[in-house]
Amino acid sequence: MKKNKRGFTLIELLVVIAIIGILSSVVLASLNSARLKARDARRVADLKQIQVALELYYDANTKYPDDHAVLAPTYISKVPTDPQTNVAYKYSHTPATGNATGYHLGALMEQGNAATTLDDADRDLNSTGATWAGTKFDGSADTTDPWTYDVSNQ
Repeated sequence: MKKNKRGFTLIELLVVIAIIGILSSVVLASLNSARLKARDARRVADLKQIQVALELYYDANTKYPDDHAVLAPTYISKVPTDPQTNVAYKYSHTPATGNATGYHLGALMEQGNAATTLDDADRDLNSTGATWAGTKFDGSADTTDPWTYDVSNQ
């Protein structure tokens, strides 16, 4: 009597599953890094869009707005928000009263102060406690402000 052996042994199946698990963990680790970089790139692109809208607003009004939310829908279709938290980017203007002639935009970069295409004023408010026009982005003296990427027209 001849027995036909069909199928895989348990050992063979376990080896294949282990190999697939190792390969998928390597792919997922590199994918996570790519996601971080993509979100940071989007933040930089968002800040550039807001900067263009701010300049259009300035051309029309000879001052910068008190709140960058007023830019939509006239100067930008929708004011962008952070891709991960959906929170508005930080914005401040100077002087605090009267016609604003300067501004700062801030974003929290996931990879720290990564090199980007925008000019970063390198105001890491968390480590240096730097201020602009005497206040933090939120107008307080809080030195734990985590916004690490700052662009301005100054």
